[in-house]
Amino acid sequence: MYLRRAGFRPLLAPTGERGVELAVERQPVLVVVDVGLPGIDGFEVCRLLRRRSDVPVLFLTARDAEVDRVEGFARGGDDYVVKPFSPAELVARVEAIVRRGRAAPQEETVFALAGGVRLDVAGRTASVDGSAVALTGRELDLLAFLARNRCLALSRRQLIDGVWGPDFDGDERTVDVHVRQLRRKLGPALALATVWGLGYRLG
Repeated sequence: MYLRRAGFRPLLAPTGERGVELAVERQPVLVVVDVGLPGIDGFEVCRLLRRRSDVPVLFLTARDAEVDRVEGFARGGDDYVVKPFSPAELVARVEAIVRRGRAAPQEETVFALAGGVRLDVAGRTASVDGSAVALTGRELDLLAFLARNRCLALSRRQLIDGVWGPDFDGDERTVDVHVRQLRRKLGPALALATVWGLGYRLG
């Protein structure tokens, strides 16, 4: 209600899982999340968002213990407001976070790659010679990370940290599986090269 009066148009999610989906789909300027949620908690919401988005996250919760505050920032939160709160202060904090985000340099989101491949990161789409290609979310994230680091040889560990996140504890060879899928779907002209003994390089 307070944010709506300040000119924002809130989107409400009934669960943490749905909140993550909405944030990825709708690309809001800010996510406000409680720690105690149905399903996954707010800390997990923030961790999952950080794997797929740089959207600012503000925790708004009754949990005021120092350990909770520290956990919120450790998971990637940008601010932590404890209930009961001052509505004016909440709006001021939200507006400050949004201003910082708008002032930050905008990251490139559309890439024209070799082989007629076009990637629109914000739109979550890829195409070859104008024809849409269905990529999974993880394949899109991997291609975007490679595109932002064009011509650099990246190790599997670097790709894991950049796409899956540093907390990923699975097999690093999952990168190889996703690279094979990208090559199959986008064609050999993509110029996604194997760097023997290290990982991969795009371009």
